[in-house]
Amino acid sequence: MRSSSSIYDFAAWTQLIPESEIRRLLRYNVRYYFAGGKPGKIPIEAMAKILIEIGQEQLGMLEEGRYEEALEQYNYGPTEGIPALREVLAKRMKEKDGIEVDPGDLVITSGSQQALYAILDTLIDKGDVIMVSSPAYLGFVMPAVKLGARIVIVPSDREGIIPEYIDEAFEAAVKELGKKPEILYLIPDSNNPTGSTLPEKRRKQVFDICAEKEILIIEDAAYREMQFTESRLPPLKAYDRDNQYVAYIRSSSKEAAPLRIGYILVPTPVREQVIKAKGYYDLCSSTLVQYILARYYSKYIDKYLPEILAEYKKRCDALKKAMDESFPTGWRTDPTGGFFIWWESERKDFDSKRFLEEVALKNDIIYVPSRAFYPPTGYQYDPSSRKLSPSCPKSNGMRLCFVYKPPEVLTEGALKLGRLLSQHLS
Repeated sequence: MRSSSSIYDFAAWTQLIPESEIRRLLRYNVRYYFAGGKPGKIPIEAMAKILIEIGQEQLGMLEEGRYEEALEQYNYGPTEGIPALREVLAKRMKEKDGIEVDPGDLVITSGSQQALYAILDTLIDKGDVIMVSSPAYLGFVMPAVKLGARIVIVPSDREGIIPEYIDEAFEAAVKELGKKPEILYLIPDSNNPTGSTLPEKRRKQVFDICAEKEILIIEDAAYREMQFTESRLPPLKAYDRDNQYVAYIRSSSKEAAPLRIGYILVPTPVREQVIKAKGYYDLCSSTLVQYILARYYSKYIDKYLPEILAEYKKRCDALKKAMDESFPTGWRTDPTGGFFIWWESERKDFDSKRFLEEVALKNDIIYVPSRAFYPPTGYQYDPSSRKLSPSCPKSNGMRLCFVYKPPEVLTEGALKLGRLLSQHLS
């Protein structure tokens, strides 16, 4: 008898793309958790109050004979999202980010991950070219590869992607791959995985380059609200006055709770196709969850978010201090928000994935190895030769999450990890 797996003719991508490293690592239950970006502070009190408020209002509707009105809060809703949530979010985007947006132009998605996939699904055919920074969020890179895109990695430094190399990588792709890159994917604010924030000067340069070359920027602003500084740099979307060159993606999962709601502002022709695609993915996002978030954003977020950010800053500072005291020679980023710190060993031959499996996990420690943030296939731009070469993932780094555990556990875990790394690399 044949094995059950041989009966099925799986799609080619299932062999090309491994299981998400973050999804795999979520299964582990360890004391020193530095892996997936699980929020460690959620406004549970606010959510509980909202549930009570909405429940009481619905009971009132039933008592007054308004059954159908209550029914709609549990029913299917518009694919693009309920008006109440879109109105609240549009108002906040104007106040906080300086983006003028008609609520009707926003689209609500089931998490920002669905938004990323929908945009790629509507724009990318096999063989199309996409540029990303180095390293890049695996939740974008892997779906792009799955859909047949050719990934070109653009060099970055500790401040983020280097604008001049976008220009040069574009020209190299046209010459060597015979096709112009259509999309540039960026996380300008507290990048995932590095934690770096793109300076304002570079933001304008990136926008100008992409506008000139007609490249769509996918600006993933998942950590936009999760900043420790009072002042914010303008999003790239703020430069996109005519709504042509930037697909702006936000998520409630970091600033409220992982309720799987995202919200996006994209060029109108893209918006129409994204709504069409979403209709086939899930028909609509949860209507009741949208009502909960509409209440949170309109009434509670500015009361609870500062407390959450203050705690996250303490946790970030604790992890940085412990790393500086105990980690072997290398370098780390210095995030001013977000969820992550990136560290690389000076030893290029260090294999952080092997170290994770053979040493860290056995010592109750988990992190995400750097290799996870590079595509399994693709190209990287080499500034010295001004040419493309096959993608070569870095194996000597790691992404460390600082938001899930309290400061004392982060300190204890980082000191332990640092000692183990020093012993291994000595």
